[in-house]
Amino acid sequence: MSRRHLPAVLGLLAGALTAVPAQAAHAAAVTVPCSVPELVAAINAANASPGPDTLRLAHKCTYRLTAPDPGRPGTGLPEIRGEVSIEGRGATILRDKEAPRFRILFVTGTGHLTLDRTTIKGGFAVDCPFFEQDLPGIVCGGGISNTGTMKVTRSRFVGNTSESKVFAQGGAIDNPGTGSVSETEVTGNHVVYSGSATEGGAAGAAIANDGPMTVTRSRLTGNVATVTADTGSFAFGAAIISFAPTTVESTIISKNRSYAPGGFARAAVSNGIPLPGRLTVTGGAITDNTSDSPHGNAQGGGIANNALMTVSKVRISGNRAVAERGTARGGGVRVGPFGTLDLTDSHISGNTVTAPKGTAQGGGIDNPNGGTLTAKRNKVLHNTAEAKEGTAQGGGLYLAGGDSGLGTTALEENTVTHNRAGDGGGIFKASGGLTLNGDVIRDNEPNDCSPAGAVPGCAG
Repeated sequence: MSRRHLPAVLGLLAGALTAVPAQAAHAAAVTVPCSVPELVAAINAANASPGPDTLRLAHKCTYRLTAPDPGRPGTGLPEIRGEVSIEGRGATILRDKEAPRFRILFVTGTGHLTLDRTTIKGGFAVDCPFFEQDLPGIVCGGGISNTGTMKVTRSRFVGNTSESKVFAQGGAIDNPGTGSVSETEVTGNHVVYSGSATEGGAAGAAIANDGPMTVTRSRLTGNVATVTADTGSFAFGAAIISFAPTTVESTIISKNRSYAPGGFARAAVSNGIPLPGRLTVTGGAITDNTSDSPHGNAQGGGIANNALMTVSKVRISGNRAVAERGTARGGGVRVGPFGTLDLTDSHISGNTVTAPKGTAQGGGIDNPNGGTLTAKRNKVLHNTAEAKEGTAQGGGLYLAGGDSGLGTTALEENTVTHNRAGDGGGIFKASGGLTLNGDVIRDNEPNDCSPAGAVPGCAG
């Protein structure tokens, strides 16, 4: 989250990629024995080298860090200041459970890190180098904080944490620089707001992006964003939060959770990029994620978009927005008041909004506050809005114009079938503009469209 992005972040709370330089052919290669002092010495030597350097770690070694780097107490290894490639060869770099809290790696603005076949484990961020002067109290990047250039391939980030009493982001990876992540697993990481003030936040349990970034052919699974109960705070982007241009391709995003009792829980994939930046998600799947906010607001189980976003050929299934005695919206996809979403050739199926004694709207897709949704050739199937002793509307799609009344939804050649709600099993239109063009809306319960006559071209 760069300084220029802070207003957008606050706005989100209230309401393509630059190429990574290729490794030079003449890079020096050093084999690092299975020893933390040897690894520290190798990084220091690489930083002092005028050219690129390659560090080959000992095969499947565990480098167990027991103390932070003296030069930067918030980080375990020396900061990356030069052009350094780490070939892990299956090695693990971890913070010992008995050690003080610190992240594993920090890449400075002049640094170029390439990380391959390495596990980064157990990092615990206590600061945010990019913000430490202007925005004290923000904590970021439990595994890696990158303010330079970072390329991660075939690696794993496991059990890293970012925790703050002000604002925490990037449980595993925080990227205010230029970054890419490919063929990498990011699992079991946490981002935590532990303060007591109102409207704190925890964002991006797996990845928080504030600089251009791509994520390709990776897995973001089982990551958790949490906030202190009943502070009205925001837990969002349990898998990834984008505050800058982001591209996600052929990636599995599954079983992540945003949890905010009495606050705001937002989706596994959350977008608040300032204009004109865009989040693009192509291929892959967003499945079995949960946004849970008892007596609060759960806004999007799979995707929550409040900026420019394109989603194409993605399976969005089995996601949940849950808010007992609260408001749950957008089990699969939610479009916020400033959101513009182009959704094409995707499957939105088996998603659920559940709000016992509350309000549940938009089991599959929700556009309730004046956003803009264009949806073409999608399958919206078997989604559910349910609220025992409450209100449940729009099993497939819920639409309202918001305070401005200007929200619009344009549907073209979509199939909206076998969805279920208390009313408007297929589509519930409260207000706003809605157009249909060759869509199939049928076999929804208890009706296809509601209120009667509100959806032109749909019999009800």
